[in-house]
Amino acid sequence: MAEPSANAANIEKIVESVDSLKADFEDHRYICSDQIATAVYLAYHLRKPILIEGPPGVGKTELAKTTAEMFELPLIRLQCYEGLDEAKAIYEWKYGKQLLYTQVLKETLDEVLQGAKGFAESVNRLHEFGDIFFSEEFLEPRPLMKALKEENGCVLLIDEVDKSDHEFESLLLEMLSDFQVSIPEIGTVKAAAEPPMVFLTSNNTREISDALKRRCLHLYIPFPDTDLEQRIIHARVPEIPPALQKQLVTFIQQLRDMDLKKVPAISETIDWARTLVLLHTESLDPQLVRDTLNVILKFQEDIENVDAEITTLTSNALKK
Repeated sequence: MAEPSANAANIEKIVESVDSLKADFEDHRYICSDQIATAVYLAYHLRKPILIEGPPGVGKTELAKTTAEMFELPLIRLQCYEGLDEAKAIYEWKYGKQLLYTQVLKETLDEVLQGAKGFAESVNRLHEFGDIFFSEEFLEPRPLMKALKEENGCVLLIDEVDKSDHEFESLLLEMLSDFQVSIPEIGTVKAAAEPPMVFLTSNNTREISDALKRRCLHLYIPFPDTDLEQRIIHARVPEIPPALQKQLVTFIQQLRDMDLKKVPAISETIDWARTLVLLHTESLDPQLVRDTLNVILKFQEDIENVDAEITTLTSNALKK
């Protein structure tokens, strides 16, 4: 039996336990709950895809990216959208190359058919060239097939799968259950020795089919509580003063309790923390909040609604 590679041995050490996995996530500045670490641990050992649902900006995509970084594996990303099909997700033919070879075949047709006895033999010879045109040499792999061809494994991120059509979900089922795809002209393409570790994310804009869910482990990432969000900010923006860190997280938590079109996500909290550090802020004040509110709120209607409450919200944040 071949000895495992240094990277494979390193991965096995990381996923030795849920606690070791969680500690490595923190070393890579991804502060996660026990539920998140357990889900990734199970996904690795059970060789199961993991479907991550939750509001936008809570760290779903970042979880896949950090896993790839932590495991030192290539990250292959497929961004989903309405109308996504197999030509963009799995494979397509190199039509330009096929056309070029067709022209070459036309120019040497007499040579190819030389000595052929009868129509049937001529057709058979031409048919052999047709098979060549639909071989792997003329195949352009897209993200799903690229992931299968990675000899040492990879992290495959199928991002925002809820933005795709139900038909695209059907295309994913074979990949998610057997780590393979079927190409009519060639046959079945299976994963290399090490199958990809698959993360699918969804912002819950529509229901995901039962068939897809059955093939995946499920993980829901909600907005973090105050303590967890403070740890996230400390990891991502370590230079922020502790008092200011506590104030901004308290302020953000208050906004999430308001009736807004889009409440601030963790990504906005991190952006705001970096903004306040850039402005050499030591403590929140109503005017500063008003001037930087566009960093954490993305709709003018929300900004106007919060503007009327800024003094109260800021005062509450300073009391904590």
